[in-house]
Amino acid sequence: MRDNVYAEFKGTIHDVNRSGVRAICSNCHVPHEPWPLIKRKARASFELWGHFTGVIDTKEKFEARRHELATRVWTRMKQSDSLECRNCHKDDAMDFDKQTEKAKVRHLKARQEHMTCIDCHFGIAHREPDGPGPRELKF
Repeated sequence: MRDNVYAEFKGTIHDVNRSGVRAICSNCHVPHEPWPLIKRKARASFELWGHFTGVIDTKEKFEARRHELATRVWTRMKQSDSLECRNCHKDDAMDFDKQTEKAKVRHLKARQEHMTCIDCHFGIAHREPDGPGPRELKF
């Protein structure tokens, strides 16, 4: 991960920003609430198998599976209504007056259409994979 997604993360808005608040990997990839955290840890134990067997131990192998891996994260985030985003970004704390007109319109539309953060903000910390994004995921 250090050479792939962590390297992509460096320099993004979640790594460096005007507020000085810096997210770390676990802020977005590990739920804070007890039951979702336990479920995620259990799932991660199976992912260790892939690590130890070399499933994505090279950049080429990682890139070949990037969309599959991203889809897993997007699915979990859609199912939780982007809970990991909402742990830091509170809807009721958003200052819509400081948003651009475009952002205001899009946030209103997202609420009306019951979209979640990851539907639009999926390329904010990592390179977007080729293929369909989270909006196209069907449940």
